[in-house]
Amino acid sequence: MDHSTSLTQHVNANPDKVWAVISDIPGSPGTLSAVESIQMVSEGPYGEGTRWKETRSMLGRRETVEMWVAQADPPRSTTVKALQGGADFTSRFTLAEREGGTDLTLTFGAEVLRPTVVSRVMMALFGKIGMNVTRKALARDLAEIAAKAESL
Repeated sequence: MDHSTSLTQHVNANPDKVWAVISDIPGSPGTLSAVESIQMVSEGPYGEGTRWKETRSMLGRRETVEMWVAQADPPRSTTVKALQGGADFTSRFTLAEREGGTDLTLTFGAEVLRPTVVSRVMMALFGKIGMNVTRKALARDLAEIAAKAESL
């Protein structure tokens, strides 16, 4: 069972500035209001294999998830993965130069790896509600990334 959504935000900054914001993992709590803290697991610059633990607040709950960079093609695209609660989460950022700025597209997907009868019922019942909450959170993330990139 797979759920995905895609959103695009136009940013009044060039792709290099947008890339600088999305690849600054240690700086994310200063950019994204939902991110409370970052704990780097790996060292070195942003790239494939970069790992960190991200603590976020969502719906009044704090969750810490280990994330990693599965793909990086600066300043065009990057894919970040996370495994949690039997689900595989994928966030793909794509940057396209347009009209002196950048169209930043975020495609987010969740796939239940070992679906049980209960998880299928829960996804059917709460999948749409969950994706609406997720879309709002992703839209806020994109707006905050844009604001930060535009201020650089």
